[in-house]
Amino acid sequence: MVRKGDGSLEAFKARLPLGEIVARHVRLTRRGRELVGLCPFHKEKTPSFTVVEDKGFYHCFGCGAHGTAVDFVMNIEGVGFSEAIARLAEMTGIPPPERAAPAEPAPDPGLAEACAAALRFFRRALEGEEGAPARAYLRDRGIRPETVRLFELGYAPRERDALKRALVARGFREELLLEAGLIARREETGETFDRFRHRLVFPIHDGRGRVVGFGGRALGEARAKYLNSPETPLFHKGRLLFNLHRAAPVARRRGELFVVEGYTDVLALAQLDALQAVAPLGTALTADQLRLLWRVADEPVLCFDGDEAGTRAAWRAALRALPLLAPGKSLQFALLPAGEDPDSLARKRGEAALEMLRRQPRPLVDLLWDCETAASPPTTPERRAALGRRIRGLLREIADPAVRAFYAEEWRARLRALGPSRGGSRPRPAGPRTPPLDPRRLEEEMRGFERELQIRLLLPVLETPSLLVEQEEAFAAIELSDPDCERLRQEILCWYADAGSLDAIDLRNHLSRHGFDGLIEEMVAGDPRPEI
Repeated sequence: MVRKGDGSLEAFKARLPLGEIVARHVRLTRRGRELVGLCPFHKEKTPSFTVVEDKGFYHCFGCGAHGTAVDFVMNIEGVGFSEAIARLAEMTGIPPPERAAPAEPAPDPGLAEACAAALRFFRRALEGEEGAPARAYLRDRGIRPETVRLFELGYAPRERDALKRALVARGFREELLLEAGLIARREETGETFDRFRHRLVFPIHDGRGRVVGFGGRALGEARAKYLNSPETPLFHKGRLLFNLHRAAPVARRRGELFVVEGYTDVLALAQLDALQAVAPLGTALTADQLRLLWRVADEPVLCFDGDEAGTRAAWRAALRALPLLAPGKSLQFALLPAGEDPDSLARKRGEAALEMLRRQPRPLVDLLWDCETAASPPTTPERRAALGRRIRGLLREIADPAVRAFYAEEWRARLRALGPSRGGSRPRPAGPRTPPLDPRRLEEEMRGFERELQIRLLLPVLETPSLLVEQEEAFAAIELSDPDCERLRQEILCWYADAGSLDAIDLRNHLSRHGFDGLIEEMVAGDPRPEI
Protein backbone atom coordinates (compact mmCIF):
# COMPACT_ATOMS: atom_id res chain seq x y z
CA MET A 1 0.00 0.00 0.00
CA VAL A 2 1.15 3.53 -0.61
CA ARG A 3 2.32 5.44 2.45
CA LYS A 4 1.35 9.04 3.04
CA GLY A 5 4.98 10.16 3.02
CA ASP A 6 5.94 8.53 -0.28
CA GLY A 7 7.58 10.79 -2.83
CA SER A 8 5.54 9.12 -5.54
CA LEU A 9 2.40 10.14 -3.69
CA GLU A 10 3.54 13.75 -3.41
CA ALA A 11 4.19 13.83 -7.16
CA PHE A 12 0.73 12.36 -7.78
CA LYS A 13 -0.95 14.96 -5.55
CA ALA A 14 0.97 17.79 -7.24
CA ARG A 15 -0.56 16.84 -10.60
CA LEU A 16 -4.16 16.74 -9.35
CA PRO A 17 -6.41 19.59 -10.59
CA LEU A 18 -7.73 20.54 -7.16
CA GLY A 19 -10.13 23.19 -8.44
CA GLU A 20 -11.81 20.78 -10.87
CA ILE A 21 -12.10 18.09 -8.21
CA VAL A 22 -13.69 20.41 -5.65
CA ALA A 23 -15.98 21.96 -8.29
CA ARG A 24 -17.71 18.58 -8.69
CA HIS A 25 -19.24 19.23 -5.26
CA VAL A 26 -18.98 22.99 -4.64
CA ARG A 27 -19.98 25.95 -6.82
CA LEU A 28 -16.76 27.99 -6.93
CA THR A 29 -16.16 31.61 -7.88
CA ARG A 30 -12.72 32.98 -8.74
CA ARG A 31 -11.36 35.79 -6.60
CA GLY A 32 -7.92 36.70 -7.84
CA ARG A 33 -5.71 33.62 -7.61
CA GLU A 34 -8.14 31.75 -5.34
CA LEU A 35 -11.49 30.01 -5.71
CA VAL A 36 -14.19 30.51 -3.07
CA GLY A 37 -17.54 28.89 -2.32
CA LEU A 38 -19.86 27.67 0.42
CA CYS A 39 -18.14 25.07 2.58
CA PRO A 40 -19.44 21.52 1.95
CA PHE A 41 -18.41 20.45 5.46
CA HIS A 42 -20.59 22.78 7.54
CA LYS A 43 -23.68 24.95 7.22
CA GLU A 44 -22.99 28.55 6.19
CA LYS A 45 -24.58 31.39 4.22
CA THR A 46 -21.47 33.45 3.45
CA PRO A 47 -18.67 31.71 1.51
CA SER A 48 -15.65 30.98 3.68
CA PHE A 49 -14.29 27.96 1.78
CA THR A 50 -11.16 28.74 -0.25
CA VAL A 51 -9.27 26.65 -2.81
CA VAL A 52 -5.64 27.65 -3.40
CA GLU A 53 -4.81 25.81 -6.62
CA ASP A 54 -1.16 26.77 -7.00
CA LYS A 55 -0.38 25.48 -3.50
CA GLY A 56 -2.65 22.45 -3.73
CA PHE A 57 -4.81 22.89 -0.65
CA TYR A 58 -8.26 24.04 0.44
CA HIS A 59 -9.16 25.80 3.68
CA CYS A 60 -12.40 26.84 5.36
CA PHE A 61 -12.18 29.89 7.59
CA GLY A 62 -15.52 28.94 9.16
CA CYS A 63 -15.00 25.38 10.41
CA GLY A 64 -11.25 24.93 9.91
CA ALA A 65 -11.50 22.16 7.30
CA HIS A 66 -8.15 21.97 5.54
CA GLY A 67 -6.37 19.53 3.26
CA THR A 68 -5.35 18.34 -0.17
CA ALA A 69 -7.36 16.76 -2.97
CA VAL A 70 -6.92 13.37 -1.27
CA ASP A 71 -8.31 14.71 2.00
CA PHE A 72 -11.21 16.31 0.17
CA VAL A 73 -12.28 13.07 -1.52
CA MET A 74 -11.86 11.08 1.70
CA ASN A 75 -14.13 13.46 3.59
CA ILE A 76 -16.70 14.33 0.93
CA GLU A 77 -17.21 10.74 -0.27
CA GLY A 78 -16.63 8.95 3.03
CA VAL A 79 -13.88 6.65 1.74
CA GLY A 80 -10.50 5.57 3.07
CA PHE A 81 -7.07 6.79 1.99
CA SER A 82 -6.32 4.08 -0.59
CA GLU A 83 -9.80 4.25 -2.08
CA ALA A 84 -9.49 8.03 -2.39
CA ILE A 85 -6.25 7.57 -4.34
CA ALA A 86 -7.93 5.07 -6.66
CA ARG A 87 -10.95 7.35 -7.05
CA LEU A 88 -8.77 10.35 -7.98
CA ALA A 89 -6.79 8.29 -10.49
CA GLU A 90 -10.03 7.14 -12.12
CA MET A 91 -11.52 10.64 -12.03
CA THR A 92 -8.55 12.46 -13.54
CA GLY A 93 -6.80 9.80 -15.62
CA ILE A 94 -3.54 10.47 -13.77
CA PRO A 95 -1.67 7.20 -13.04
CA PRO A 96 -1.70 6.44 -9.29
CA PRO A 97 1.53 6.17 -7.29
CA GLU A 98 3.42 2.98 -8.00
CA ARG A 99 2.84 1.52 -4.58
CA ALA A 100 -0.76 2.68 -4.41
CA ALA A 101 -1.99 -0.57 -5.93
CA PRO A 102 -4.13 -2.35 -3.31
CA ALA A 103 -2.81 -5.49 -1.67
CA GLU A 104 -5.77 -7.42 -3.08
CA PRO A 105 -6.84 -7.35 -6.72
CA ALA A 106 -9.40 -4.67 -7.51
CA PRO A 107 -12.96 -5.98 -7.91
CA ASP A 108 -14.02 -6.86 -11.42
CA PRO A 109 -15.62 -3.68 -12.88
CA GLY A 110 -18.27 -5.97 -14.33
CA LEU A 111 -19.68 -6.41 -10.82
CA ALA A 112 -20.75 -2.76 -10.61
CA GLU A 113 -22.08 -2.94 -14.17
CA ALA A 114 -24.14 -6.02 -13.28
CA CYS A 115 -25.59 -4.29 -10.20
CA ALA A 116 -26.47 -1.22 -12.27
CA ALA A 117 -28.16 -3.42 -14.88
CA ALA A 118 -30.07 -5.25 -12.14
CA LEU A 119 -31.29 -1.92 -10.77
CA ARG A 120 -32.64 -0.93 -14.18
CA PHE A 121 -34.40 -4.30 -14.41
CA PHE A 122 -35.99 -3.93 -10.96
CA ARG A 123 -37.17 -0.37 -11.67
CA ARG A 124 -38.81 -1.42 -14.95
CA ALA A 125 -40.48 -4.33 -13.18
CA LEU A 126 -41.94 -1.99 -10.55
CA GLU A 127 -43.51 0.14 -13.26
CA GLY A 128 -44.91 -2.84 -15.19
CA GLU A 129 -48.00 -4.95 -14.64
CA GLU A 130 -46.10 -7.44 -12.49
CA GLY A 131 -45.11 -4.67 -10.07
CA ALA A 132 -48.71 -3.98 -8.98
CA PRO A 133 -48.30 -5.66 -5.53
CA ALA A 134 -45.21 -3.58 -4.80
CA ARG A 135 -46.93 -0.36 -5.89
CA ALA A 136 -49.90 -1.22 -3.66
CA TYR A 137 -47.57 -1.79 -0.72
CA LEU A 138 -45.90 1.58 -1.32
CA ARG A 139 -49.28 3.34 -1.47
CA ASP A 140 -50.37 1.68 1.77
CA ARG A 141 -47.18 2.85 3.49
CA GLY A 142 -47.69 6.40 2.25
CA ILE A 143 -44.54 6.40 0.11
CA ARG A 144 -45.05 8.95 -2.64
CA PRO A 145 -44.09 8.44 -6.33
CA GLU A 146 -41.40 11.12 -6.17
CA THR A 147 -39.81 9.30 -3.22
CA VAL A 148 -39.86 6.05 -5.19
CA ARG A 149 -38.02 7.80 -8.03
CA LEU A 150 -35.53 9.55 -5.74
CA PHE A 151 -34.53 6.32 -3.99
CA GLU A 152 -34.73 4.27 -7.22
CA LEU A 153 -36.94 1.61 -5.65
CA GLY A 154 -37.70 -1.48 -7.68
CA TYR A 155 -39.48 -4.81 -7.70
CA ALA A 156 -38.04 -8.32 -7.99
CA PRO A 157 -40.57 -10.48 -9.90
CA ARG A 158 -41.95 -13.77 -8.59
CA GLU A 159 -40.32 -15.89 -11.31
CA ARG A 160 -37.42 -17.97 -10.11
CA ASP A 161 -34.93 -16.68 -12.68
CA ALA A 162 -36.41 -13.57 -14.29
CA LEU A 163 -33.42 -11.37 -13.44
CA LYS A 164 -30.90 -14.04 -14.39
CA ARG A 165 -32.47 -14.56 -17.83
CA ALA A 166 -32.62 -10.81 -18.48
CA LEU A 167 -28.98 -10.17 -17.54
CA VAL A 168 -27.60 -13.26 -19.28
CA ALA A 169 -29.43 -12.12 -22.41
CA ARG A 170 -27.52 -8.84 -22.11
CA GLY A 171 -24.19 -10.65 -22.03
CA PHE A 172 -23.50 -11.02 -18.30
CA ARG A 173 -21.96 -14.36 -17.28
CA GLU A 174 -23.67 -16.44 -14.61
CA GLU A 175 -20.45 -16.63 -12.60
CA LEU A 176 -20.29 -12.82 -12.52
CA LEU A 177 -23.91 -12.64 -11.34
CA LEU A 178 -23.10 -15.14 -8.60
CA GLU A 179 -20.09 -13.08 -7.52
CA ALA A 180 -22.25 -9.94 -7.47
CA GLY A 181 -24.77 -11.67 -5.19
CA LEU A 182 -27.62 -11.25 -7.68
CA ILE A 183 -28.24 -14.97 -8.09
CA ALA A 184 -27.57 -18.00 -5.90
CA ARG A 185 -26.76 -21.64 -6.61
CA ARG A 186 -28.44 -24.69 -5.10
CA GLU A 187 -25.70 -26.91 -3.73
CA GLU A 188 -27.40 -30.22 -4.51
CA THR A 189 -28.28 -29.64 -8.17
CA GLY A 190 -26.06 -26.76 -9.26
CA GLU A 191 -29.17 -24.86 -10.40
CA THR A 192 -28.94 -21.07 -10.23
CA PHE A 193 -31.84 -18.79 -9.34
CA ASP A 194 -32.56 -15.15 -8.48
CA ARG A 195 -31.68 -14.22 -4.91
CA PHE A 196 -34.49 -11.64 -4.73
CA ARG A 197 -37.99 -12.80 -5.70
CA HIS A 198 -41.35 -11.05 -5.11
CA ARG A 199 -39.73 -8.31 -3.06
CA LEU A 200 -39.68 -4.54 -2.94
CA VAL A 201 -36.06 -3.72 -3.72
CA PHE A 202 -33.94 -0.94 -2.17
CA PRO A 203 -30.64 -0.25 -3.98
CA ILE A 204 -27.63 0.25 -1.71
CA HIS A 205 -24.83 2.55 -2.87
CA ASP A 206 -21.22 3.05 -1.89
CA GLY A 207 -19.63 6.42 -1.15
CA ARG A 208 -19.12 7.02 -4.87
CA GLY A 209 -22.83 6.59 -5.58
CA ARG A 210 -22.41 3.22 -7.32
CA VAL A 211 -25.03 0.54 -6.74
CA VAL A 212 -23.18 -2.28 -4.97
CA GLY A 213 -26.01 -4.34 -3.51
CA PHE A 214 -29.69 -4.51 -2.63
CA GLY A 215 -32.08 -4.92 0.25
CA GLY A 216 -35.38 -6.67 -0.35
CA ARG A 217 -38.63 -6.55 1.62
CA ALA A 218 -40.86 -9.60 1.13
CA LEU A 219 -44.33 -8.90 -0.27
CA GLY A 220 -45.71 -12.38 0.35
CA GLU A 221 -45.28 -15.16 2.88
CA ALA A 222 -41.52 -15.55 2.42
CA ARG A 223 -39.62 -17.08 5.30
CA ALA A 224 -37.21 -14.13 5.43
CA LYS A 225 -39.08 -10.81 5.69
CA TYR A 226 -35.96 -8.79 4.88
CA LEU A 227 -33.07 -9.97 2.75
CA ASN A 228 -29.83 -8.20 1.86
CA SER A 229 -27.19 -8.98 -0.72
CA PRO A 230 -24.52 -11.35 0.58
CA GLU A 231 -20.95 -10.19 1.18
CA THR A 232 -19.28 -9.60 -2.20
CA PRO A 233 -16.12 -7.83 -3.41
CA LEU A 234 -18.27 -4.67 -3.61
CA PHE A 235 -20.83 -5.17 -0.84
CA HIS A 236 -19.66 -5.19 2.79
CA LYS A 237 -22.68 -4.51 4.97
CA GLY A 238 -20.57 -3.46 7.95
CA ARG A 239 -18.89 -0.72 5.90
CA LEU A 240 -21.93 0.74 4.16
CA LEU A 241 -24.89 2.88 5.22
CA PHE A 242 -28.14 3.14 3.29
CA ASN A 243 -28.55 6.61 1.71
CA LEU A 244 -25.18 7.97 2.90
CA HIS A 245 -24.21 9.23 -0.57
CA ARG A 246 -27.36 11.42 -0.68
CA ALA A 247 -27.45 12.33 3.00
CA ALA A 248 -23.84 13.48 3.39
CA PRO A 249 -23.96 16.78 1.47
CA VAL A 250 -27.35 17.67 2.98
CA ALA A 251 -26.18 16.79 6.49
CA ARG A 252 -23.10 18.98 6.12
CA ARG A 253 -25.19 21.92 4.93
CA ARG A 254 -27.80 21.56 7.67
CA GLY A 255 -25.46 20.53 10.46
CA GLU A 256 -27.41 17.42 11.46
CA LEU A 257 -27.40 13.72 10.59
CA PHE A 258 -30.01 11.18 11.72
CA VAL A 259 -29.28 7.46 12.03
CA VAL A 260 -32.43 5.31 11.95
CA GLU A 261 -32.97 1.57 12.02
CA GLY A 262 -34.73 0.78 8.73
CA TYR A 263 -34.89 1.74 5.06
CA THR A 264 -38.51 2.91 5.32
CA ASP A 265 -37.54 5.18 8.23
CA VAL A 266 -35.10 6.92 5.87
CA LEU A 267 -37.82 7.29 3.22
CA ALA A 268 -40.31 8.66 5.75
CA LEU A 269 -37.91 11.38 6.89
CA ALA A 270 -37.03 12.24 3.29
CA GLN A 271 -40.73 12.93 2.69
CA LEU A 272 -40.50 15.50 5.50
CA ASP A 273 -37.65 17.21 3.61
CA ALA A 274 -35.06 15.58 5.87
CA LEU A 275 -32.83 13.74 3.41
CA GLN A 276 -30.02 13.77 5.99
CA ALA A 277 -30.88 10.31 7.37
CA VAL A 278 -29.07 6.99 6.98
CA ALA A 279 -29.59 3.42 8.19
CA PRO A 280 -27.33 0.42 8.80
CA LEU A 281 -28.06 -2.66 6.73
CA GLY A 282 -30.05 -4.73 9.18
CA THR A 283 -27.31 -5.03 11.82
CA ALA A 284 -26.05 -3.09 14.81
CA LEU A 285 -23.70 -0.21 14.00
CA THR A 286 -20.12 -1.29 13.37
CA ALA A 287 -16.91 0.60 14.05
CA ASP A 288 -16.47 1.25 10.32
CA GLN A 289 -19.99 2.69 10.09
CA LEU A 290 -19.36 4.98 13.06
CA ARG A 291 -16.25 6.32 11.34
CA LEU A 292 -18.31 6.97 8.20
CA LEU A 293 -20.84 8.91 10.27
CA TRP A 294 -18.16 11.05 11.88
CA ARG A 295 -16.78 12.02 8.49
CA VAL A 296 -20.12 13.69 7.86
CA ALA A 297 -21.21 14.98 11.28
CA ASP A 298 -19.47 15.49 14.62
CA GLU A 299 -22.45 14.27 16.66
CA PRO A 300 -24.91 12.20 14.60
CA VAL A 301 -28.28 11.58 16.26
CA LEU A 302 -29.15 7.89 16.68
CA CYS A 303 -32.92 7.33 16.73
CA PHE A 304 -34.28 4.33 18.63
CA ASP A 305 -37.63 3.05 19.81
CA GLY A 306 -38.11 4.12 23.41
CA ASP A 307 -39.07 0.65 24.65
CA GLU A 308 -36.75 -1.84 26.34
CA ALA A 309 -35.44 -3.24 23.05
CA GLY A 310 -34.69 0.26 21.77
CA THR A 311 -32.86 1.15 24.97
CA ARG A 312 -30.75 -2.00 24.65
CA ALA A 313 -29.92 -1.10 21.05
CA ALA A 314 -28.90 2.41 22.12
CA TRP A 315 -26.73 0.94 24.88
CA ARG A 316 -24.97 -1.40 22.42
CA ALA A 317 -24.29 1.51 20.07
CA ALA A 318 -22.92 3.56 22.95
CA LEU A 319 -20.54 0.79 24.01
CA ARG A 320 -19.39 0.29 20.43
CA ALA A 321 -18.57 4.00 20.19
CA LEU A 322 -16.55 4.35 23.40
CA PRO A 323 -13.18 3.10 22.05
CA LEU A 324 -13.57 5.33 18.99
CA LEU A 325 -14.41 8.64 20.66
CA ALA A 326 -12.16 11.58 19.83
CA PRO A 327 -12.19 15.28 20.70
CA GLY A 328 -15.28 16.74 19.06
CA LYS A 329 -16.60 13.35 17.88
CA SER A 330 -19.47 11.79 19.82
CA LEU A 331 -23.08 10.58 19.50
CA GLN A 332 -26.48 11.86 20.52
CA PHE A 333 -29.58 9.73 21.11
CA ALA A 334 -33.25 10.36 20.40
CA LEU A 335 -35.45 7.79 22.18
CA LEU A 336 -38.93 7.77 20.67
CA PRO A 337 -42.22 6.82 22.35
CA ALA A 338 -42.49 3.08 23.00
CA GLY A 339 -43.64 1.15 19.95
CA GLU A 340 -42.89 3.99 17.55
CA ASP A 341 -40.20 4.47 14.91
CA PRO A 342 -39.52 7.42 12.58
CA ASP A 343 -41.68 5.86 9.86
CA SER A 344 -44.76 5.38 12.06
CA LEU A 345 -44.31 8.78 13.70
CA ALA A 346 -43.95 10.53 10.35
CA ARG A 347 -47.18 8.96 9.10
CA LYS A 348 -49.07 9.89 12.27
CA ARG A 349 -47.64 13.31 13.10
CA GLY A 350 -45.96 14.68 9.98
CA GLU A 351 -43.56 17.54 10.68
CA ALA A 352 -44.02 17.09 14.42
CA ALA A 353 -42.17 13.77 14.13
CA LEU A 354 -39.09 15.55 12.84
CA GLU A 355 -39.24 18.02 15.70
CA MET A 356 -39.32 15.12 18.16
CA LEU A 357 -35.99 13.92 16.77
CA ARG A 358 -34.51 17.40 16.97
CA ARG A 359 -35.81 18.24 20.43
CA GLN A 360 -32.90 18.00 22.87
CA PRO A 361 -31.39 14.63 22.01
CA ARG A 362 -29.44 13.05 24.86
CA PRO A 363 -25.63 13.26 24.71
CA LEU A 364 -23.69 10.01 24.92
CA VAL A 365 -22.38 10.83 28.40
CA ASP A 366 -25.96 11.23 29.70
CA LEU A 367 -27.24 8.06 28.07
CA LEU A 368 -24.45 5.97 29.62
CA TRP A 369 -25.01 7.51 33.05
CA ASP A 370 -28.80 7.14 32.88
CA CYS A 371 -28.59 3.49 31.81
CA GLU A 372 -26.14 2.63 34.58
CA THR A 373 -28.12 4.40 37.31
CA ALA A 374 -31.45 3.00 36.08
CA ALA A 375 -30.11 -0.56 36.20
CA SER A 376 -29.47 -0.25 39.95
CA PRO A 377 -30.55 3.03 41.56
CA PRO A 378 -27.61 4.25 43.69
CA THR A 379 -29.62 4.75 46.87
CA THR A 380 -27.15 3.13 49.27
CA PRO A 381 -23.39 3.37 49.77
CA GLU A 382 -22.97 -0.15 48.45
CA ARG A 383 -24.90 0.59 45.28
CA ARG A 384 -22.96 3.80 44.76
CA ALA A 385 -19.75 1.81 45.12
CA ALA A 386 -20.98 -0.68 42.53
CA LEU A 387 -21.92 2.18 40.23
CA GLY A 388 -18.44 3.64 40.61
CA ARG A 389 -16.92 0.30 39.64
CA ARG A 390 -19.11 0.07 36.53
CA ILE A 391 -18.25 3.65 35.59
CA ARG A 392 -14.54 2.87 35.87
CA GLY A 393 -15.12 -0.06 33.54
CA LEU A 394 -16.66 2.27 30.96
CA LEU A 395 -13.76 4.70 31.32
CA ARG A 396 -11.28 1.94 30.51
CA GLU A 397 -13.05 1.49 27.17
CA ILE A 398 -12.32 5.09 26.08
CA ALA A 399 -9.05 5.04 24.15
CA ASP A 400 -8.49 8.77 23.68
CA PRO A 401 -6.74 10.10 26.83
CA ALA A 402 -8.20 13.61 26.61
CA VAL A 403 -11.77 12.37 26.16
CA ARG A 404 -11.28 9.79 28.92
CA ALA A 405 -10.03 12.48 31.31
CA PHE A 406 -13.06 14.71 30.75
CA TYR A 407 -15.46 11.76 31.10
CA ALA A 408 -13.75 10.86 34.38
CA GLU A 409 -14.10 14.44 35.63
CA GLU A 410 -17.78 14.57 34.65
CA TRP A 411 -18.69 11.24 36.23
CA ARG A 412 -16.63 11.93 39.36
CA ALA A 413 -18.71 15.06 39.94
CA ARG A 414 -21.94 13.12 39.42
CA LEU A 415 -20.87 10.38 41.81
CA ARG A 416 -20.07 12.97 44.49
CA ALA A 417 -23.48 14.57 44.00
CA LEU A 418 -25.40 11.33 44.59
CA GLY A 419 -25.35 11.56 48.38
CA PRO A 420 -24.13 13.83 51.19
CA SER A 421 -20.71 13.12 52.58
CA ARG A 422 -20.86 12.76 56.37
CA GLY A 423 -17.86 13.01 58.63
CA GLY A 424 -15.55 14.45 56.01
CA SER A 425 -13.27 12.55 53.77
CA ARG A 426 -11.83 9.30 55.03
CA PRO A 427 -8.19 8.34 54.64
CA ARG A 428 -7.35 5.77 52.02
CA PRO A 429 -7.20 2.31 53.64
CA ALA A 430 -3.72 0.94 54.18
CA GLY A 431 -2.48 -1.98 52.16
CA PRO A 432 -1.63 -2.69 48.57
CA ARG A 433 -3.79 -1.19 45.83
CA THR A 434 -5.58 -3.45 43.43
CA PRO A 435 -3.42 -3.72 40.33
CA PRO A 436 -4.97 -2.23 37.20
CA LEU A 437 -6.49 -4.60 34.68
CA ASP A 438 -4.31 -5.55 31.72
CA PRO A 439 -6.38 -4.26 28.75
CA ARG A 440 -5.03 -6.95 26.42
CA ARG A 441 -5.85 -9.75 28.85
CA LEU A 442 -9.28 -8.26 29.50
CA GLU A 443 -9.95 -8.03 25.76
CA GLU A 444 -8.93 -11.66 25.22
CA GLU A 445 -11.16 -12.84 28.07
CA MET A 446 -14.08 -10.80 26.76
CA ARG A 447 -13.68 -12.20 23.25
CA GLY A 448 -13.70 -15.74 24.63
CA PHE A 449 -16.78 -15.03 26.72
CA GLU A 450 -18.61 -13.39 23.81
CA ARG A 451 -17.84 -16.33 21.51
CA GLU A 452 -19.17 -18.82 24.09
CA LEU A 453 -22.32 -16.76 24.56
CA GLN A 454 -22.92 -16.44 20.82
CA ILE A 455 -22.44 -20.18 20.33
CA ARG A 456 -25.15 -20.77 22.94
CA LEU A 457 -27.50 -18.46 21.02
CA LEU A 458 -27.03 -20.42 17.77
CA LEU A 459 -27.15 -23.92 19.22
CA PRO A 460 -30.98 -24.25 19.62
CA VAL A 461 -31.51 -23.52 15.91
CA LEU A 462 -28.83 -26.02 14.95
CA GLU A 463 -30.64 -28.70 16.95
CA THR A 464 -34.22 -27.64 16.06
CA PRO A 465 -34.30 -25.79 12.72
CA SER A 466 -38.10 -25.58 12.84
CA LEU A 467 -37.65 -22.76 15.38
CA LEU A 468 -36.91 -20.54 12.38
CA VAL A 469 -40.51 -20.74 11.17
CA GLU A 470 -41.57 -18.26 13.86
CA GLN A 471 -38.21 -16.90 15.01
CA GLU A 472 -36.38 -16.25 11.71
CA GLU A 473 -36.47 -12.46 12.10
CA ALA A 474 -35.19 -12.60 15.67
CA PHE A 475 -32.48 -15.09 14.67
CA ALA A 476 -31.35 -12.84 11.80
CA ALA A 477 -31.24 -9.80 14.10
CA ILE A 478 -28.99 -11.31 16.79
CA GLU A 479 -25.86 -9.18 17.12
CA LEU A 480 -22.86 -11.44 16.50
CA SER A 481 -19.35 -10.02 16.80
CA ASP A 482 -17.58 -13.38 16.37
CA PRO A 483 -16.83 -13.84 12.63
CA ASP A 484 -17.18 -17.64 12.76
CA CYS A 485 -20.59 -17.40 14.40
CA GLU A 486 -21.68 -14.74 11.90
CA ARG A 487 -20.64 -16.94 8.95
CA LEU A 488 -22.52 -19.88 10.46
CA ARG A 489 -25.66 -17.79 11.00
CA GLN A 490 -25.58 -16.56 7.39
CA GLU A 491 -25.14 -20.11 6.08
CA ILE A 492 -28.07 -21.34 8.21
CA LEU A 493 -30.27 -18.56 6.82
CA CYS A 494 -29.24 -19.40 3.23
CA TRP A 495 -30.09 -23.07 3.87
CA TYR A 496 -33.42 -22.12 5.43
CA ALA A 497 -34.40 -19.89 2.50
CA ASP A 498 -34.35 -22.87 0.12
CA ALA A 499 -34.71 -25.89 2.43
CA GLY A 500 -37.14 -28.55 1.29
CA SER A 501 -37.51 -29.77 4.88
CA LEU A 502 -36.54 -28.47 8.29
CA ASP A 503 -34.65 -31.55 9.39
CA ALA A 504 -31.68 -31.10 11.75
CA ILE A 505 -29.67 -33.81 9.99
CA ASP A 506 -30.16 -32.10 6.62
CA LEU A 507 -28.92 -28.84 8.15
CA ARG A 508 -25.87 -30.54 9.71
CA ASN A 509 -25.01 -32.18 6.38
CA HIS A 510 -25.35 -28.84 4.57
CA LEU A 511 -23.08 -27.10 7.08
CA SER A 512 -20.58 -29.94 6.93
CA ARG A 513 -20.30 -29.56 3.14
CA HIS A 514 -19.55 -25.87 3.68
CA GLY A 515 -16.70 -26.45 6.14
CA PHE A 516 -18.39 -25.89 9.51
CA ASP A 517 -17.54 -29.26 11.10
CA GLY A 518 -14.99 -27.76 13.50
CA LEU A 519 -17.34 -25.05 14.76
CA ILE A 520 -20.21 -27.52 15.18
CA GLU A 521 -17.97 -29.82 17.24
CA GLU A 522 -17.02 -26.85 19.41
CA MET A 523 -20.69 -25.96 19.86
CA VAL A 524 -21.74 -29.46 20.87
CA ALA A 525 -18.71 -30.05 23.11
CA GLY A 526 -19.20 -26.74 24.91
CA ASP A 527 -22.97 -27.05 25.42
CA PRO A 528 -23.44 -26.27 29.13
CA ARG A 529 -27.05 -27.45 29.36
CA PRO A 530 -27.67 -30.53 31.53
CA GLU A 531 -29.03 -33.64 29.92
CA ILE A 532 -32.61 -34.49 30.84
